[in-house]
Amino acid sequence: MAKTDGVYRITEVIGTSTTSWEDAAKRAVETASKTLRDLRIAEVVKQDLKIENGKVAAYRTRVLLSFKYQK
Repeated sequence: MAKTDGVYRITEVIGTSTTSWEDAAKRAVETASKTLRDLRIAEVVKQDLKIENGKVAAYRTRVLLSFKYQK
């Protein structure tokens, strides 16, 4: 079997940050990596903002994470 063979699962997570979308994505990946093993790919699928009193209160990044099933 080639090293690229395998079965992968995709799960969706949302990270939040008061700093940036990039920081929100980084938080999502780093937090998920504490319980998901062998993360392979992260795909940003949506970004939005939380607004309070007419100002940006938080950045939110929705990320699809791919990880390989273990044998």
